[in-house]
Amino acid sequence: MRVVVSGGSGFLGSHLCEALVRRGDSVRCLDNFSSGRIANIAALLDNPRFEFTLCDVTDEPSLSGGMDAVIHLASPASPYDYLSRPLQTLAAGGRGTENLLRLAHHHRARFLLASTSEVYGDPTVHPQREDYWGHVNPIGPRSAYDESKRFAEAVTAAYRRSEGADTAIARIFNTYGPRMRAHDGRVVSTFIRQALDAEPLTLHGDGSQTRSFCYVDDMVSGLVAMLDSTLAGPVNLGNPNERTVRELAELVLRITGSHSELRHLPLPEDDPARRRPDITRAREGLGWQPRVPLEEGLRHTVAWFAHRPEPLTVPFRPRP
Repeated sequence: MRVVVSGGSGFLGSHLCEALVRRGDSVRCLDNFSSGRIANIAALLDNPRFEFTLCDVTDEPSLSGGMDAVIHLASPASPYDYLSRPLQTLAAGGRGTENLLRLAHHHRARFLLASTSEVYGDPTVHPQREDYWGHVNPIGPRSAYDESKRFAEAVTAAYRRSEGADTAIARIFNTYGPRMRAHDGRVVSTFIRQALDAEPLTLHGDGSQTRSFCYVDDMVSGLVAMLDSTLAGPVNLGNPNERTVRELAELVLRITGSHSELRHLPLPEDDPARRRPDITRAREGLGWQPRVPLEEGLRHTVAWFAHRPEPLTVPFRPRP
């Protein structure tokens, strides 16, 4: 297929571009490097089936040639990014989604939206199923990301209903792996960075809040399966193996051999207490489920960070 991937130089997007090229697809990667990196796609730049276009999806892209699919990942997605750039986050989920929907519909291409488990907010239903409408604070500090994705889902569903567009929605749960940014504010990258730099591991609250961590290779295979299917979704993609944040910290310490202490900080506002996907739809509709155990995935991720291309002590500062 000929596939356009917005946000294709980011952590998840770059892995997805590689997987699509590897199976024989032609990929057009769109990015403005607000949180992505050229290093993430460096190995693809000389591949004749890969093309990079520097652009911001909030400015309607004008792309020549045909396309069979558009995958929309472009958005600030880590806490560091969406908390520091709320207006850009809302624009990516709003104007950016509409622009790419129009592009896909014009070319009669399948449109796949990378949504998020954040649409469930701090859930009152556990585990989270796709028919749960969520418990979101629409004006809190996290709302720029939560509500941008909820709007993105709404406009995607509206295009399908009113325009007959071929659309799909994947709700992505916590994903980790190589190419995460050391200072992106995600818990996995934060703990690994702190452990390797012999700093205290910072737990918010008592560490009893839970997350479900999915290795990036598993997430990519789920997105590809969703792209190849006829499902409209939404479909949860994530690992239903629920762990407390304290358990994650202790596992990172064991894998790294670090003697860092655990330091407790106040809980951020609207921090979800529990997060775990019900992946029945993905299992039944896509034949997909994650296969990489958390400890194995963390070992791969720690090894990548240990040979990191830049010092962990220097924060990556995205363009405004």
